[in-house]
Amino acid sequence: MASMPGGKAVVESLRAEGVRHVFGLIGSAGMEIFDALYDAKDIGFIGVRDERTGTHMADGYARASGRAGVIIAGQNGPGATNLVTGLAQANAAYSPVVALVGSLSSAHIYRDAFQEVDQQALFKPITKRTWTATQAARIPEMMREAFRTAMTPRRGPVALNLPRDLLAEHIEPGELYAPQGREAMGRAAGDPELVERAAKLLAGAERPLIIAGGGIKNARTHGELLPLAELLHAPVAASPGHGDALPCTHALYAGQVGPRGNAVASALAREADVILAIGTRLGFNTTFYSWDNLNRSARIIQVDIEPAAIGRFFPVEIGIEGDAGRVAADLARALAGHKAGAAVIWAEDFRAKRAALLAERDALGARPGHPIQPAALYRALRAALPEDTMFVMDAGTLCLQATDQMLYRQPPALFSPLDFGLVGFSYAAALGVKLACPARTVVSMMGDGGFGMTLGEIGTAVSHGINTVCIVMNNGCWGAEKAYQRDFFGERYIGADVLSPPYDQVAELYGARGFRVERSGQIEATVREAVACGKPAVVDIMVDPSALYSFRRDSFKHRDKPAK
Repeated sequence: MASMPGGKAVVESLRAEGVRHVFGLIGSAGMEIFDALYDAKDIGFIGVRDERTGTHMADGYARASGRAGVIIAGQNGPGATNLVTGLAQANAAYSPVVALVGSLSSAHIYRDAFQEVDQQALFKPITKRTWTATQAARIPEMMREAFRTAMTPRRGPVALNLPRDLLAEHIEPGELYAPQGREAMGRAAGDPELVERAAKLLAGAERPLIIAGGGIKNARTHGELLPLAELLHAPVAASPGHGDALPCTHALYAGQVGPRGNAVASALAREADVILAIGTRLGFNTTFYSWDNLNRSARIIQVDIEPAAIGRFFPVEIGIEGDAGRVAADLARALAGHKAGAAVIWAEDFRAKRAALLAERDALGARPGHPIQPAALYRALRAALPEDTMFVMDAGTLCLQATDQMLYRQPPALFSPLDFGLVGFSYAAALGVKLACPARTVVSMMGDGGFGMTLGEIGTAVSHGINTVCIVMNNGCWGAEKAYQRDFFGERYIGADVLSPPYDQVAELYGARGFRVERSGQIEATVREAVACGKPAVVDIMVDPSALYSFRRDSFKHRDKPAK
């Protein structure tokens, strides 16, 4: 291959990796990359309004496609620092984002140069790995390593700093190729002896429960898990944020478990005698690290690709290092011919309670009244949205409640901030999800405060024809914090209320479609129209500002009496 500038070598490396979409914000430090992208007609460049939101787009794209998402920050200094929140979010979600970051010229490092910041140190704590290129000739090698590191288990974001002088230098790139992916390398099997022991333990369970996490969801291996659940008559609960680990239509689907889950699934975890925790760390959102949310007497089998996660928070009877889907299939083979005893009754009791929960939700949402209650909103969305809908949630109490209430019929169908709890994630991430899955309906759900942080990306959606629907649950406040001020600080409100423009009108000014809903009876028809309109759409829904809920009550146990 002929010599080329380092910037073009970056783009040729993207092509070798099979990259089809790149998100980025242009800047002088990366102009050689962008100039090379001009000629790369097979790689779509999505120009964003902020590096943070662009990283959320790459994150959403990565999670929905199963491939690495790419964000280019063209400017060193402020362009790099704007990536921090997005990369920290991707890191918490184990999302394979590759950040290519323009850096100042090599000769200017450590001279207090214009827009100088130590980008290597900046990204190190919030990525799986960070590099700074020191030779232009090594750019293709470092690009391969960036993608390989991001995509190999356990996946996560990486950052590659590219000094501007190296991007301009001509090199002989040699052979450009992508390293073998995980599929070519195979999936890690669990220890056969441990699998046999686990199968025997599960076979003797009277109240078996499977808790499925990101290890099942992200690898799309519910098809390997469900035969095991059916053999055992074991309900399958999902760790929070992974409610789409299996289709919600399956008879053994229990929804999200734990303090942020539903009452039926959470009760299962407190009553089960054997728990198979598969592809989950049993971490904070699932347990609050407390036996309040798990049966202390339960015998736990934990399966994870990362050995350090096994037994980290709770003692386990059997720990199996391996690919969650493959281990599930091996367990099902080991249990072939198993005849469940008391577990049949356990599963029947669960199904009855699950049906009652769903009926209760619908009844609560059907109650007439004004202003709009969250239950009415969720019920209308369940009725209005197509079966193929992919939901992208923000943080905040309305979104946390919605996460277990929406219907995830076709995995993957749920994308959330997970353990980073980031407000302002949803809208931008949904644009990435839609680019990854253009044939599916993609709906972003967020509060009015979070949407206000990122509404500039409506312009990105319109410019590139990315037709998502954003449901703004508008209660005029930072709902979680206002609930805490109400419940634990004697209604001493400060900084809790949010003044926003009419988001439906803002959407129209950008060239999108805008809708406003003030009564619950309008929701279903309006949302159907937004989905069908063929343009980016924003539905601004006025939700009761007093319908607040304190999720983190554990954080304020020390406040026995509210302040006066």
